[in-house]
Amino acid sequence: MMEQTKIVAIQIKDRIKEANKTQGVLSKHGKIIHNRIGFHEVSNDVCSREGTLILHIQSSEDALNILMDELAVIGGIEAKSISFD
Repeated sequence: MMEQTKIVAIQIKDRIKEANKTQGVLSKHGKIIHNRIGFHEVSNDVCSREGTLILHIQSSEDALNILMDELAVIGGIEAKSISFD
Protein backbone atom coordinates (compact mmCIF):
# COMPACT_ATOMS: atom_id res chain seq x y z
CA MET A 1 0.00 0.00 0.00
CA MET A 2 1.20 3.50 -0.81
CA GLU A 3 1.91 5.87 2.05
CA GLN A 4 0.09 9.17 2.16
CA THR A 5 0.82 12.38 4.01
CA LYS A 6 -2.05 13.71 6.10
CA ILE A 7 -2.65 16.29 8.77
CA VAL A 8 -4.86 15.25 11.68
CA ALA A 9 -6.34 17.94 13.93
CA ILE A 10 -7.68 16.92 17.33
CA GLN A 11 -9.79 19.20 19.52
CA ILE A 12 -9.79 18.07 23.15
CA LYS A 13 -12.71 19.54 25.04
CA ASP A 14 -11.47 18.63 28.53
CA ARG A 15 -7.73 17.99 28.79
CA ILE A 16 -8.02 16.82 32.39
CA LYS A 17 -10.40 14.00 31.45
CA GLU A 18 -9.31 13.13 27.92
CA ALA A 19 -5.56 13.77 27.67
CA ASN A 20 -4.46 10.38 29.05
CA LYS A 21 -6.76 8.42 26.76
CA THR A 22 -5.69 10.47 23.75
CA GLN A 23 -2.01 10.10 24.64
CA GLY A 24 -2.45 6.33 24.89
CA VAL A 25 -3.80 6.12 21.34
CA LEU A 26 -1.12 8.46 19.97
CA SER A 27 1.66 6.47 21.66
CA LYS A 28 0.28 3.24 20.20
CA HIS A 29 0.44 4.77 16.70
CA GLY A 30 3.69 6.69 17.24
CA LYS A 31 5.39 5.05 14.25
CA ILE A 32 3.17 6.93 11.79
CA ILE A 33 3.27 10.32 13.56
CA HIS A 34 6.15 12.37 12.15
CA ASN A 35 5.44 15.65 13.97
CA ARG A 36 3.07 16.71 16.70
CA ILE A 37 2.16 20.14 18.00
CA GLY A 38 -0.10 20.68 20.97
CA PHE A 39 -1.35 23.91 22.42
CA HIS A 40 -3.84 25.38 24.85
CA GLU A 41 -4.65 28.82 26.20
CA VAL A 42 -2.64 29.91 29.22
CA SER A 43 -3.32 32.84 31.53
CA ASN A 44 -1.65 33.98 34.74
CA ASP A 45 -4.20 32.13 36.82
CA VAL A 46 -5.06 28.92 34.98
CA CYS A 47 -4.53 26.77 31.88
CA SER A 48 -7.50 26.18 29.62
CA ARG A 49 -9.23 22.82 29.83
CA GLU A 50 -9.52 22.82 26.03
CA GLY A 51 -6.57 21.90 23.87
CA THR A 52 -5.66 21.27 20.25
CA LEU A 53 -3.24 18.80 18.71
CA ILE A 54 -1.95 18.93 15.14
CA LEU A 55 -0.36 15.73 13.82
CA HIS A 56 1.68 15.23 10.64
CA ILE A 57 0.99 11.63 9.61
CA GLN A 58 2.66 9.53 6.96
CA SER A 59 1.03 6.13 6.60
CA SER A 60 -1.12 3.87 4.53
CA GLU A 61 -4.82 4.69 4.35
CA ASP A 62 -5.54 1.59 6.47
CA ALA A 63 -3.21 2.71 9.27
CA LEU A 64 -4.73 6.19 9.26
CA ASN A 65 -8.24 4.72 9.39
CA ILE A 66 -7.31 2.59 12.41
CA LEU A 67 -5.90 5.64 14.20
CA MET A 68 -9.01 7.70 13.41
CA ASP A 69 -11.33 4.85 14.55
CA GLU A 70 -9.50 4.60 17.88
CA LEU A 71 -9.68 8.36 18.40
CA ALA A 72 -13.40 8.35 17.54
CA VAL A 73 -14.28 6.19 20.55
CA ILE A 74 -12.71 8.64 23.01
CA GLY A 75 -15.46 10.82 24.40
CA GLY A 76 -14.80 14.54 24.55
CA ILE A 77 -12.54 14.88 21.53
CA GLU A 78 -13.10 15.54 17.85
CA ALA A 79 -10.57 14.46 15.21
CA LYS A 80 -10.48 15.40 11.52
CA SER A 81 -7.97 14.49 8.82
CA ILE A 82 -6.87 16.69 5.94
CA SER A 83 -5.09 15.48 2.82
CA PHE A 84 -2.80 17.61 0.71
CA ASP A 85 -2.13 14.88 -1.87
